[in-house]
Amino acid sequence: MFTGIIESTGTIKEIISTGTNKSFWVSSPLAGDLKIDQSLSQKGVCLTIEEIKDGMHRVTAIEEMLVKTNLGSWQINDIINLERCMQMNGRLDGHIVQGHVDCTAKCISIVEKAGSWEFSFVFPDKFAALVIEKVSVCVNGISLTAFNVSNNSFTVAIVPYTFEHTNMSSLKQDDIVNIEWDMIGKYVERMMKIK
Repeated sequence: MFTGIIESTGTIKEIISTGTNKSFWVSSPLAGDLKIDQSLSQKGVCLTIEEIKDGMHRVTAIEEMLVKTNLGSWQINDIINLERCMQMNGRLDGHIVQGHVDCTAKCISIVEKAGSWEFSFVFPDKFAALVIEKVSVCVNGISLTAFNVSNNSFTVAIVPYTFEHTNMSSLKQDDIVNIEWDMIGKYVERMMKIK
């Protein structure tokens, strides 16, 4: 479990394809604190640390992850958001995030607001029931609040700290992001369907 509060960013240094899998070597300030077999959220995707060396860690994504997330489009030198799993002895600053991406969305606009930024995204219509006005949504692993919600789009506001300490500053229009909807909404939708 994660909170959507990004601890650090990392840089993809190497990508290795093996069959239908892809392994990623990521350089980050967190590398010295990581442990093999630890879960780490990377751009909102929960992956397992397999190896650590020289200020880098290695993770592997299988075909299922590559198809359902934006992992398949990662390139060398891309900046990714990183968060270690939450500890149960502190405050939950964001919201409960599993690191299990539900879908991807496309950035359709970026508006600078003289001190903050608004990013709008379009997503598949079938997820319309999972996003409501002022609900928490996880975008590339970041816990954010959705507003201007429609059946297939929403907007988030980014404060300067988040802009500077995550990969939101490198996001461009038409980029694809990972989305994880709020877990409570998914449970409610499921209960309504099986009545």
